[in-house]
Amino acid sequence: MQETHALPEPDFAARRDRIARAIQQAAGDAIVLIGAGEPIPVPGGLDRVHRFNTHPDYWFLTGEHRPGGVIAYDPQSAPAATPADAWTAFSVPQSAAERTWEGEADVPGVPIAELSAWLAARRGRPVAMLGCPLPGVRADDAQTRRLADLVWHARRVKDDAEVARIRRAAAITARTFADLPNHIRPGVTERELRNRILSGFIGAGADGEGYDTIVGVGANAAVLHFTPGSKAAGERDFILIDAGAEQARYTADVTRTFPVTPGNVSTVQRDFYNTVLSAQAQAVANCKPGVEFHDLHRQAAEAIGAGLVAMGLLKGDPPELVDHGVMRLFFPHGLGHLVGLGVRDASGRLPGRVHRPGPGGTNIRLDLPLQPGYCVTIEPGLYLVPALIDDPATRERFVDAVRWSEIDKVRKEIQGVRIEDDVLVTDAEPDVLTAEISKQL
Repeated sequence: MQETHALPEPDFAARRDRIARAIQQAAGDAIVLIGAGEPIPVPGGLDRVHRFNTHPDYWFLTGEHRPGGVIAYDPQSAPAATPADAWTAFSVPQSAAERTWEGEADVPGVPIAELSAWLAARRGRPVAMLGCPLPGVRADDAQTRRLADLVWHARRVKDDAEVARIRRAAAITARTFADLPNHIRPGVTERELRNRILSGFIGAGADGEGYDTIVGVGANAAVLHFTPGSKAAGERDFILIDAGAEQARYTADVTRTFPVTPGNVSTVQRDFYNTVLSAQAQAVANCKPGVEFHDLHRQAAEAIGAGLVAMGLLKGDPPELVDHGVMRLFFPHGLGHLVGLGVRDASGRLPGRVHRPGPGGTNIRLDLPLQPGYCVTIEPGLYLVPALIDDPATRERFVDAVRWSEIDKVRKEIQGVRIEDDVLVTDAEPDVLTAEISKQL
């Protein structure tokens, strides 16, 4: 059954006002151009192109799905009371061939041919080029970076229309995940499950998948961005599935790890799973205003380290295991990222912050304090990645912290577990948008 209730319409005037107020002072005398982008041809595909999506910044301000568009902002012509009026949207009219083959209507806006005159009237002023770049337009790199950070930061708090779309995507994703145990059995292949997921998304009313679905059986669960293949599930395997439905450009992002045979889970497998589940539950509960995401990652890494110590796989104090880089061997990615208008929507650093590595040197996609209205993924994982744990130099370096002989024993039973939910930060308790998707073994 498809989700059919109406979604609230976005208030694009309010969005333009929000972005204008966020960048107006920093822009100075610079003009701002946000390009929609152009289709990317399929190599050797003659006139075929890859699926086109306008740049998220452009879509946020226009809601239009049309290549070649530009929305421009001149802060010097912005009325103090209504800065949204300083935006001008330029669009590309449909050609006769496009009307014949695609049948799409023109989108609102000033014809793109008038952009040249608009720019000529502002000749000599710096240009901040956001979104997708425009051929022949020279951008001021420093202004571009500065204003791009401010635009992303202003977009991080989701408005009601955005939250509704993420909720719809999460509900469709939940319905599909709820059906997966009916199809997980010995002999099922990764590709079969991926096809089942996409079919479930479409059947429930989604536009498609928000990113390339990951399905990893057994050892493939330790490949972080694994492409589903022909590998068939064995009776004792775990299957890691990372998938999210896309609805009206907004996506969910969910990971669950399933035993192929729920009644045949070993102690090691259960301990691995419960270690990740405990770390994830703690991190979700701590998604509150003002909490630094780096601190959330540290807490999760320490919790996973404590679990590995309890299992007899690591030696030492969990905070020191994190600081010394030991936990990067087993939890090599960040705890999560923002999600919404794309799978890593407006992630990054708080404006003005310089880049800093995460705890223990981990590369973390998010470095800022959480605020109400942020939608963030929480996705700790525990993996035995051959490229990380089989290097002789690595084994020598961490010989005092890792019981390598024990690691080699357990890797025969389990290779990867990840559990991920989408969490809306509120002034009260965290709102887990994917809470109805079971995490029980």
